[in-house]
Amino acid sequence: MNAVVKPAVSDRTHAFLQQPHKLFINNQWVESRAGQTIEVLNPATGKALGRIAAGDASDIDLAVKAARAAFDSGPWPSMPPIERAKLLWKLADLIEAAADQIGETLSLDNGMPFGMGKFGGALGSAQSMRYAAGWAGKIDGRVPVLSAPDKFAYTLREPIGVVGCITPWNFPFAMEADKVSQVVASGCTMVLKPAELTPFGALLLGKLVQEAGFPPGVINIVTGYGNTAGKALVEHPDVNKISFTGSTATGQWIVQACAPTLKRVALELGGKSPTFVFPDADLSQAIPGAAMAVFVNSGQICVAGSRLYIHKKVFDQVIEGISGLARNLKVGPGLEPGSQMGPLVSQGQLDRVSGYIESGITEGAEVVVGGKRQGSEGYFLQPTVLAQTHRSMKVVRAEIFGPVICAMPFGDEDLDAIAKVANDTTYGLSSYIWSRDVGTVHKLAKRIHAGTVQVNGGAGLDPALPFGGYKQSGWGREKGREGIEALMEIKTVAMSL
Repeated sequence: MNAVVKPAVSDRTHAFLQQPHKLFINNQWVESRAGQTIEVLNPATGKALGRIAAGDASDIDLAVKAARAAFDSGPWPSMPPIERAKLLWKLADLIEAAADQIGETLSLDNGMPFGMGKFGGALGSAQSMRYAAGWAGKIDGRVPVLSAPDKFAYTLREPIGVVGCITPWNFPFAMEADKVSQVVASGCTMVLKPAELTPFGALLLGKLVQEAGFPPGVINIVTGYGNTAGKALVEHPDVNKISFTGSTATGQWIVQACAPTLKRVALELGGKSPTFVFPDADLSQAIPGAAMAVFVNSGQICVAGSRLYIHKKVFDQVIEGISGLARNLKVGPGLEPGSQMGPLVSQGQLDRVSGYIESGITEGAEVVVGGKRQGSEGYFLQPTVLAQTHRSMKVVRAEIFGPVICAMPFGDEDLDAIAKVANDTTYGLSSYIWSRDVGTVHKLAKRIHAGTVQVNGGAGLDPALPFGGYKQSGWGREKGREGIEALMEIKTVAMSL
């Protein structure tokens, strides 16, 4: 993976991080009502990066009321779809212009390499936003042919209302911008609660939203803890839908919390995705592809292909290639020139991932490479490859959310048996196949129980493709047409002629 060289943080980004941070409600920056703050740490150093407002239930209530007022009255409900699309294009242009600052902010806030923050976080978000803008005027109903004579009916798709969006810390800004894109394109309004560990991307996005000229109340951002601000947003009776990206355990709680009001719920949750490398695969592509499907963003990705199944004919060759890549991957602060993998997001996450590695070793796993903390400052962990793993190990069953590959050989040619291995998990978010045999690819893809099957590198999280999971990986889909339609209700209008 080529690293993008970036000099030290700019004065503009430094000033942004150090300034007092407020809540973005009704197009204004306001103090939290309780006046409390949260210290945010730089994961590369473990030192303070800045402070944010700790919003609570009263702030959430204010933001929801602003979003409800914007949805029910004012310019938003009567705004033509093309005007909503123009606002998204304006915001995309502003994001693109601020790409360097966004990349710097994400490197300091989340720890990711600057290039990932700039290209994946900023420029990728601008591309997704322009794609979503195109759907603003293209969601329509239909005129079905009825069974009864002299009857006529049609259907409408209408925006669902106020959407509460809760985003995780692993890929801030991109996820926040994606939710903004789909909410705006659908005609809904929103309250966004970003992760308290990585809030600065969302706050920077709020500044750009304000500059783009969105009507008051359409987009509101409340920073705070999950068990206060997040909980209040989920339970608020005037929120029509919760769109949550995060852990399966929190998703399960959200389902229960939304039951009394039966508000709509979309959940993009965890994964333990399988990768299969067949003997006919192009190993020059499969080896780095399988490695970076886990090591990218320090393994803190929900689609990580962390269960790596390699055909026994090429097992040694693939393990040697991936292990060599892991040894040579430059691990360091996101803004350090040449850095290819940053730190984990927090001390707690470092302890959690290290604990999984230790449990694997205790259960008999072989550490081929890595497995240890790197350095004494920050939350760095060596990219790790474990061999001699098997299905009953905790490290194979649980979502680790770190740069840890569990490699296992397979020799079976029976695709039903291979699919059974792939599906031997409570999750079903993503999967990966490396093979040049078209028949193998199509037959196995059909048998895998996962929302996405990426073949020979696939297409990543392209904005045109619906994204979501089977089983405990979530409910519903984001991105694509499906992501917009998921934010709308269907109304039937029927009449006698």
